[in-house]
Amino acid sequence: MHIIKDDLYYSEEHEWVSVEGNVATIGVTDYAQDALGDIVFVEFPSVDDEFTQMDEIGVLESVKTVSNLYIPVSGRVIEVNEAANEDPALINSSPFDEGWLVKIEMDEPSEVEDLLSAAKYEELLGEEE
Repeated sequence: MHIIKDDLYYSEEHEWVSVEGNVATIGVTDYAQDALGDIVFVEFPSVDDEFTQMDEIGVLESVKTVSNLYIPVSGRVIEVNEAANEDPALINSSPFDEGWLVKIEMDEPSEVEDLLSAAKYEELLGEEE
């Protein structure tokens, strides 16, 4: 059973989104980090890079595979998680807290309504497992 937090939004690509005002914090879900295995490298976007919803923003590399990261909401990168950049294992050990990836200033906050609720994400996982 994977951890799914009720107060977050989710993408079908297994990213989570936490919204505070106009800022979205984005990371990968517990399911994603478990499926990837030990994460050894992260390619982050740069601060001030701008993206449209579902653009590729970076790469996660694990001992098993390389996986693209997608942005669930449009906006401008205002912060990257330097701790996870230096120690990618944080994404495995703490995907929702210390292992977050980027913070985005959202262009269209209403885009979160296109994302999955915790219940819908749980249904998606049930279909994939």
